[in-house]
Amino acid sequence: MVVLISKRQSFAWLTPFLLLVLLFFLVPLLYMLVTSFSNSEGFTLAQYKSVLTNNYILQGFKNSVTLSVISAVVALMVTLFAVYAIMHFSQPVREKILIVTNLTSNFSGIPLAFAFIVLLGNSGLFTLLFEKWEIGALSSFSLYSWSGLLLIYIYFQLPLALMLLYPIYDGIQQQWKEAAALLGASTFQFWIKIGIPVMLPGIVGTFSVLFANAMGAYASAYALTSSNYNLVAIRIGALIKGDIFAQPELASAIAVLLAVTMVTAMLISEWSIKKTRGKL
Repeated sequence: MVVLISKRQSFAWLTPFLLLVLLFFLVPLLYMLVTSFSNSEGFTLAQYKSVLTNNYILQGFKNSVTLSVISAVVALMVTLFAVYAIMHFSQPVREKILIVTNLTSNFSGIPLAFAFIVLLGNSGLFTLLFEKWEIGALSSFSLYSWSGLLLIYIYFQLPLALMLLYPIYDGIQQQWKEAAALLGASTFQFWIKIGIPVMLPGIVGTFSVLFANAMGAYASAYALTSSNYNLVAIRIGALIKGDIFAQPELASAIAVLLAVTMVTAMLISEWSIKKTRGKL
């Protein structure tokens, strides 16, 4: 009887979560799948044929993948050194840095794009200052170009990467360093032989999260370039709202292929993690 009551209570606690998953994940996902295979005449593969034969849409996938990979790699490299430096601070200072990082990670989307426009736009603060001081560092830089998009993507990837990598660094125990030092290993040898191999599965997993985060980004890129730069997320939004006329079926097909791309990247990441752990 007690077990039965306990199961009922557990189900009661799980019900809101299950409803949330059903309404905000499964139902939209199923609707997207059904819509991508349908048109006014019924079931069809025409949407996928259009995606795979349309050079403009394929270019959008290429641009999104390139932007996501580069921003993830740069953010990962920067935060690897940043977290290493943070680990040399005291625990109270680390906690304050993590709090600031957590707050910064929520600063994204349209507010982030407008902040960069205020600072680095055509009439931005730093742009005008550099012109006044006759410093040509920003003379060839355009915030509304690919390099501007890359800068914004790297910026909002950095806090997420730092928060994901911090626990991985924290898992490197001090006793390992002391034991390696007693055996005559230098700091460089410790990180090459022990530290990096232990952290590698976590680093690969962090990269996959950053890649997915960038692939799905929409608000910052749209606020900065509108529909002037060809990205998958912007293309989906344009087809749904209808710059000329709405094509929700084609947008659903692109969204499905985008989801397949992200899932494939995560599966490759999971395979790499398992392979890496098997060698340790």
